[in-house]
Amino acid sequence: MLDVKFAVLLPHLDERQRRLYLASEAEALGHGGIAAVARLAEVSESTVARGCDELAGGAEVLERVRRPGGGRRSAAERDPGLVAALESLIEPHEVGDPVSPLRWTTASLRDLARELTEAGHPVSAPVVGGLLRGLGFSLQGMAKTRAGSQVPDRDAQFRHINATAERFLAEGLPVVSVDTKQKEPIGDFARPGRTWRPKGQPITAPDHDFFGPDTPVAIPYGVYDLGRDTGWVNVGTDRNTAAFAAESLRRWWKTQGCLDYPDADRLLVPADAGGANSSDSRLFKMGLADFAGEYGLSITVMHFPPGTSKWNKVEHRLFSRITHSLRGQPLTSYEVLLQTISATRTSAGLTVQAVLDENTYPTGRALTRAERKSVDQRVERDEFHGEWNYTITPPDPGQPVQEAVRDDSGPPVPTEATFLLTHPALTGMPREEFEQLVLRLEPCQQVMTDAERHSGDGRGRNPGFGTLDHRHRNLTAVLRSRNTVTLTLAAELMGRKRNVLSYHAGKSKPLLAFAGPELARILVFHRPRPPRTLDALKRLIADYDNEINSGSN
Repeated sequence: MLDVKFAVLLPHLDERQRRLYLASEAEALGHGGIAAVARLAEVSESTVARGCDELAGGAEVLERVRRPGGGRRSAAERDPGLVAALESLIEPHEVGDPVSPLRWTTASLRDLARELTEAGHPVSAPVVGGLLRGLGFSLQGMAKTRAGSQVPDRDAQFRHINATAERFLAEGLPVVSVDTKQKEPIGDFARPGRTWRPKGQPITAPDHDFFGPDTPVAIPYGVYDLGRDTGWVNVGTDRNTAAFAAESLRRWWKTQGCLDYPDADRLLVPADAGGANSSDSRLFKMGLADFAGEYGLSITVMHFPPGTSKWNKVEHRLFSRITHSLRGQPLTSYEVLLQTISATRTSAGLTVQAVLDENTYPTGRALTRAERKSVDQRVERDEFHGEWNYTITPPDPGQPVQEAVRDDSGPPVPTEATFLLTHPALTGMPREEFEQLVLRLEPCQQVMTDAERHSGDGRGRNPGFGTLDHRHRNLTAVLRSRNTVTLTLAAELMGRKRNVLSYHAGKSKPLLAFAGPELARILVFHRPRPPRTLDALKRLIADYDNEINSGSN
C-alpha cells in the first residue's frame, strides 16, 4: 500500500515535506523501515534518515525548503569570470573570425564547455545551456525572411496583379496561377515525410539512392484555378522548357478550362518571372500565341517580380498540398504519381487532376528573325511594366496567315556540297537512287512534321530546327548511319552547325526504315575512320572512282 500512497502524494509535496513524511512512515514501520521506505519511494536511505533526525530533534516549521543562503552556489557565482568568457566566445562579430578561439564551433554546448574549461573556467554543457538562456539566447535555425535586392515597383506590381485578378474574377473569367514543381525521380527511392503505418512496419527503401542519366523523372507543371479552387497538373517526362509550359496551359484549357468557362474569351495567367514561363522568353510567348490562335482566346500574362515566386498562389495553395500527399511514399511509377496527385483534397474543397505528358521537349530552340517579328506583333504590352504585363491576342480572322514567318528552309546548301556529299562512295547508292529515296520518304517526313506540330514537339526546343530541307535531312541521316564522313566536315560543307546536322540526322533516321530492305543492306556498312578534311574526302572519292573504273575494264 505504501508504494500507492507515495505515487499519489509525493508529487504534491516539496523537498522538506517529502523527507519528513517518509521519515514518519519509516518510524511507523519500526526496524528496517528506513530501507523499505527508501526502496518504495525511490530515494536514498540517507534522505529518509535525515528526516527521522529532524523529527526526533523537534525541527521548527519553515516557510521555505532551504534556509536562507542554503544550497549550492551557481557556477557564475563560483566563477565570476565565467559569464564574461562565455560572452566573448559567442559575440557575433567573432564567430568564424580566424583569430576567434572558438571559430565555427558555437553551435554545440559541448564545444563551448570544452573551450571554457581549456580557458580555465571548468563547466559542463548543461550549465552552459542554462547560462545562455539566462543571457537571452536560444537554439535557432536560419530564418529565410530577408528579402533580396528589391526591383523597382515591386509592391506596385503586386497590387496591379491583385487588382487585375479581382476584375477578371468579378466578370466570371478564368484566372490561373502557373508554375513548375521540382522534379521527382521515378523509382524505388526514399522520400521525406512520415505516414501512419502499423508499429514496426515502415515502408522500406534502399539505404542509398543512385540517380543515373537513365533514371526517369517527372516534371509536374501546375495550373491552379483561383476562381474554382481546382488544380490541374501536367506531368512531363522529358524537359522543363518554354514549349512544355505553353503546352501545359493549352492542355488544361482543352481538357478542363473550356468546360469550366465555356463563354470565356479572355484568360489571366499570373506566373513567375523566370524558368520555363520566363517573362523574357519569346518561345513561351510563341507557344501562347499558337494556343490563343487555336482557341480564339486573349491571354493576359502577369509575371511576379524576380525573387518573389513564393507569393505565387500555385505554390502554397496547390504545390504545398501535393507535397503533403507525396510524403513518405516511394514513387515507383508514373501511375503511382498521377494517382497520388489526383487524390489530393482539402477541407476547403480543393480538387486536383493530373495527366501524363510523354511528348519530347528538346532544349536549345532558336527562333528565326521572322518568327521573332511574328511573336512581337501578337504581343500587346501593358503601359505599366510591359516587360512583366502583356496580352497575346488571337490573329484577326480577316487577315490571311502568312506562311513565311517560320522561315524553315534557312540559307540554301551550296550545290557543290550537295553534289560532293551525294557521291556513291558516301551514300552507297547512285545519285539517281538517292533522289528516288528522297521522293519516297517525303510523305513520311510530312506526317512526322504534322504530328510534331500537333503535339507541340516542334515548338522551341532545338538549335536551328527547320534549317535543313527534306532532301538534306535524309542525306545527313544516311551519311551518319554509314559514317562515311564526319558531321563536322559535312556541316562545314553545308554551311550549318554540327549540332543542327546531328539533330536532323537523329530525327530522320527512323524514316529510313520505310525505304525497304535494299537501303537497310546499304546502311549496314560503317566506315571505322571517316575522312575529317576536305582533301581526305576527295581522296576517298577518287580511290572509289579508280576502283570502279578498274573493275569495269
